[in-house]
Amino acid sequence: MAKTKLLIVTHEMSPFLELTKISEITRQLPQAMQEKGFEIRILMPRFGNINERRNRLHEVIRLSGMNIIIDDNDNPLIIKVASIPAARMQVYFLDNEDYFQRKYVFRDKENKFYADNDERTIFFCKGALETVKKLGWAPDIVHCHGWMTSLVPAYIKTTYKNDPTFKNAKVVYSVYENCFTEKLNTDLHKKAMMQHMTAEDTKSFVGADNNSLHIGAITHADAVVLADEKLDEEVLKFVKDSNKPTLAFNLTENYENFFTFYEEISNEELVSVA
Repeated sequence: MAKTKLLIVTHEMSPFLELTKISEITRQLPQAMQEKGFEIRILMPRFGNINERRNRLHEVIRLSGMNIIIDDNDNPLIIKVASIPAARMQVYFLDNEDYFQRKYVFRDKENKFYADNDERTIFFCKGALETVKKLGWAPDIVHCHGWMTSLVPAYIKTTYKNDPTFKNAKVVYSVYENCFTEKLNTDLHKKAMMQHMTAEDTKSFVGADNNSLHIGAITHADAVVLADEKLDEEVLKFVKDSNKPTLAFNLTENYENFFTFYEEISNEELVSVA
């Protein structure tokens, strides 16, 4: 029987970048699934405070060289890779000089939210899917962690829905506690548009705040993970009303509940897991 292929998309992962609990889960979850026989790929941005020498990042020439278009501008995409020897896992890093080569992640040294966090999000989400296509690797499950991955479900279910790489993929979105109170650029929903998308596909993102990103992702995802104990009530209500398969917050030993959840989704036995 072929291995289940699991793609993890995240903006942080231990030991490379540790901002919130996402970094811990995205480090442990893929290894636990790999030990259960899954085939794993992990993608994240190469933020400027990730030390390339210490983490032994190196460019993957065959994957680099693409341009990601945002607001009619071409943005070069550089792909780098690093290994986690203890887990025999490779992590692919998406880099771009304008968007990611800064000393700070989402805020500047004065703690001001970057004005282009919307374009950085769009670049990462588009770039992640194009990178997986170039890898020639078709995932069975795409698991998105956190707000910066929120456009991935929308893209997979619209622009990429007939693409051989993604057409059979089930998309899972993990909702975490809100980590910013600002809004992204109010044109996010317009800038995020891709081929074969309509205004209806991005209308959930119109608010451009943390809740809107979560709700936009949940709208297009096949299943949802409630990954924090403290989640916004509006988001929780939206998840409940969506009637989508939901894995409640509970980290069991060896992530056994995730394994079961993935298997159910893969087999299209879409039931809610309490």
